Amino acid sequence: MIPDPSAPPPPVRRKPLLAVLLAPLFMALIAVSVINVALTAIGESLDADSGGLQWVISGYALAFGMLLVPAGRTGDATGRRRMFVIGVGVFTLGSLLSGLAPTVETLNLARVLQGVGSGLFNPQTVALIQQHFRGHERARAFALLATTAAVATAAGPVFGGLLIEILGPDQGWRWIFLMNIPIGLIAIIGAFRFIPDDKARGRTRPDLDPIGTILLCLAILGVMLPFLERGGGALVWLSFPAGLAVLGVWWVWEQRYKRSGRPPMVDTAIFSNHAFRNGILIVSVYFLGVTSVWIIVPLYLQMHLQHTAFEASLMGVPSSIAAAISSQIAGRYVLTLGRRMVIIGFAIAFCGLGGTALLAGFVENEVVAFWWLAAPLTLMGLSQGMTISPNQTLTLNSVDPRFGGVAGGILQLGQRTGAAVGTAMIPGIIFSLTEGGHAWFEAFVIAIAIIMALTLAAMAVSFADRAREKANPGAL
Repeated sequence: MIPDPSAPPPPVRRKPLLAVLLAPLFMALIAVSVINVALTAIGESLDADSGGLQWVISGYALAFGMLLVPAGRTGDATGRRRMFVIGVGVFTLGSLLSGLAPTVETLNLARVLQGVGSGLFNPQTVALIQQHFRGHERARAFALLATTAAVATAAGPVFGGLLIEILGPDQGWRWIFLMNIPIGLIAIIGAFRFIPDDKARGRTRPDLDPIGTILLCLAILGVMLPFLERGGGALVWLSFPAGLAVLGVWWVWEQRYKRSGRPPMVDTAIFSNHAFRNGILIVSVYFLGVTSVWIIVPLYLQMHLQHTAFEASLMGVPSSIAAAISSQIAGRYVLTLGRRMVIIGFAIAFCGLGGTALLAGFVENEVVAFWWLAAPLTLMGLSQGMTISPNQTLTLNSVDPRFGGVAGGILQLGQRTGAAVGTAMIPGIIFSLTEGGHAWFEAFVIAIAIIMALTLAAMAVSFADRAREKANPGAL
């Protein structure tokens, strides 16, 4: 179905194709970034308790993470355009049901539907860029993807806060979801027009390895659940070792499936690819630490320094702008600099984290205003543009485009898993320290120090991959 990777890409109108791919990605990222601002309004409107509100976030995250790799495999085998359209359609339907939800239970089911849709179309986005772009064009396409992510992350909380302010608590949060409907419909129309029809045609149905799919979904559910179901007690944490055990069973099954002459959902040989394996490890460790920065900084500002949620949300805007700019610059030079680009990005992140911890002391003692923290946090955005998109480009360049959906799904799964673990672990450390008698400032600095250590770990893996690049200059 997918052409030989050495052949030139098929003739397509790449600019409108990229616009079609990025539009639903933008609305999906808005749906993630805006929800924290909307939770209070949702709780008041639907009379929901904290457990119900938690699953507004967790239900989406679980459904999204569980489907990334199976959806990528299905797209590779049966046609990426079809999976993309189905995913956008499901996400749009979930948005409609979310906006009309009469109860928090209905909203949670609709959010799961949104997560299913997002999990279906996200791997296709990465795979279609792999398929239809080459060399520097591909690097620039991934850079634009990173810019889209940065803008959505910055715009989501601010836009959501404005909608709630203008339309009121009951209607404002509903229109946060309803505004996705026209974007989704336009993306579906654009997909049929600009994405080539790559539907697999043949008398036999493709082998999608259903048992391998079920095993991997169960493993992801077990591993991610305790980090998303916070406060669920010791019983919930039993799912983590159970998930790891199922993951081991899945690994054995996939190898056995391949030996039987049938195509596994994931050919485990892909992890013997050093560039791919290192790229997954780099992004997982990076997301494990850095994503939690945007949780602990608002916590510190709101719970300790008593600033408003809107004031706290503005702290991320300069960082997102910096990420949008630096990702475009990185897209031009990543194939020239290779892993050096990622290493420089991690060094900048380390400096930004150190600067945040240092400046927080001056904010704590009221020597400077809180908004000065935006300066070192802007370095975090600069770092983001030099790490996430370049790492994605370098990692996926080492993979045959015919398997781009699976590879992209695995890469995104590494991001989601790292983010889920980190956003539970780092704030949990802060709360444990403060409840144990430590001062808020002390707990905040300790959390920043842990994130700095994780940044150094990701940098160490990047140095190892840089050494591989130097030893094999012709390989990425």
